Amino acid sequence: MPEDYILRIDKVVKRFGNVTALKNVSLNVRRGEIHVLCGENGAGKSTLMNIISGVYPHGTYEGNFYYNDRECRFRSIGDSEKEGIVIIHQHLALIPALSIAENIYLGNEIKKGVSIDWNRTRQEAARFMHIVGLHESPDTLIQNIGVGKQQLVEICKAISKNVKLLILDEPTAALNDEESDTLLNLIQEFKEQGITSILISHKLREVTKVCDAITIIRDGETIETLYKGVDEISEARIIKGMVGRELTNRFPARDSAIGDVSLEIRNWNVYDPVIAGKQILHNINMYVRKGEVLGIAGLMGAGRTELAMSVFGRSYGTDISGELRMNGKPIQVRNVPEAIRNGIAYVSEDRHVYGMIQGQSITNNITLPSLGNFVDRGTIDSNKEVVVANEYREKLSIKCYNVEQDVSKLSGGNQQKVIFSKWVLAGSDVLILDEPTRGIDVGAKYEIYQVMNEMVGQGKSVILISSDMPEILGMCDRTYIMNEGCVVGELEGNEIAQVNIMNAIMQNSKVG
Repeated sequence: MPEDYILRIDKVVKRFGNVTALKNVSLNVRRGEIHVLCGENGAGKSTLMNIISGVYPHGTYEGNFYYNDRECRFRSIGDSEKEGIVIIHQHLALIPALSIAENIYLGNEIKKGVSIDWNRTRQEAARFMHIVGLHESPDTLIQNIGVGKQQLVEICKAISKNVKLLILDEPTAALNDEESDTLLNLIQEFKEQGITSILISHKLREVTKVCDAITIIRDGETIETLYKGVDEISEARIIKGMVGRELTNRFPARDSAIGDVSLEIRNWNVYDPVIAGKQILHNINMYVRKGEVLGIAGLMGAGRTELAMSVFGRSYGTDISGELRMNGKPIQVRNVPEAIRNGIAYVSEDRHVYGMIQGQSITNNITLPSLGNFVDRGTIDSNKEVVVANEYREKLSIKCYNVEQDVSKLSGGNQQKVIFSKWVLAGSDVLILDEPTRGIDVGAKYEIYQVMNEMVGQGKSVILISSDMPEILGMCDRTYIMNEGCVVGELEGNEIAQVNIMNAIMQNSKVG
């Protein structure tokens, strides 16, 4: 009996100028399965899905794809959605100031005559919210719910359009473990209802848990498709297909030569900038030494990002009290320029809002904090900037056409490498990394880990905030555990284990 394919892709080629992003990509997706796409950042996964969903219209690519055995020539997302193909992008397309119900039906309004039927809009929104387990009022504003719930709103939008093929691009990248499990269970429930899903993900543990098939793409080409129950589906096999070689140790070895304390945080208290009187951080005391990778572990909402941003030039918070000391001496860090002058750098978890200047070149983004190093006789030496940017392009394997490319046109992982490069170039003594490998493939992670090791090898200090437990275990010399705005534990060396971290979180709570 022949396979029942809902989607067939035949020798698709996509070019951007002189660069070929997709090279004769072919794959088949069976009806009702969860089909995973794996590949390094810039491999072409999102480009392929943008073709299927009509973001890149027919005529802008070569080759064909067939949906329900009919050739598709979509001119827009609207064309694909009419056929039941809905894509949820990694960066959610929600309007914060509108309600959940308004977002679900934006562009797909329920009308009564020439007006919007608001009563029915709320009723239908509530019905879909119940299906996905979103227990909020339909009138709740998007800006008042977390990222995990916003992801569920996007899924409500999809199923409100009678979805048959659901494409999810890194849907769990910004979610904690509990939120990720909720979302993956929902995708499996959709499978039982006959909905086909294509899932793009770098989280290999999740991939192997839910997939029926995995197609690996490398450098714009399909490498292989693995089927559950037929082929070996292991993290090692997937990684080898993605990077073209075996990656037996995901965390590069490091000879630690830890020295004196560099940055010390004493009695640090921070209050919410919006809700008066609400204390976010409670009497934080911690330090990092030269040549050390210091981890900060904790659940979502523990206050880790708030700590990092408040230390980095008071980028977050109000009524901040406490003391910062660098190399044993008190320092004033009242704003971001003062933080940079004192040798503190911060790589934000939200690279699009805080990490880069969209619309500017890779070169300009890398050199911005260090422009003083490129001034010659009162003018900026742009040739020198390009030379240095190319050095970091090579060093971190940034995939781009050239360093004059708009940084917003890069894949997420390559954008993160650009942000990482600018602070390494700035010569910072203390580099605070907030979820630096979120949404990045295993090969790119390894390259970033290597640069971290190079930095601490030079006597710099790295503070790593991560929700990826293996990353904390594999990279950190010492780790603080935070919960509800407090430091609730400190582990060093072999003490850094998942069970010890979770015990510290569960057995301690905020006091006062």
